[in-house]
Amino acid sequence: MYFKRLRDMREDNDLKQADIAEYLGIAQTVYSRYERGFQTIPVEHLLKLADYYNVSTDYLLGRTDNNKQ
Repeated sequence: MYFKRLRDMREDNDLKQADIAEYLGIAQTVYSRYERGFQTIPVEHLLKLADYYNVSTDYLLGRTDNNKQ
């Protein structure tokens, strides 16, 4: 599953994939696979990203357009 919001949130915050990968403690190529839907994002990484961007996991996953936690 492709998660457009992961890329949108990163770009809206003027971050590179390498920045987010470093925050998550993973390689940039792994994070790239998350954004493109080639690899399932682990729950712990999804939770960290939701906290980082101060949005809900449902928002990151595209299940809602309400970005409030």
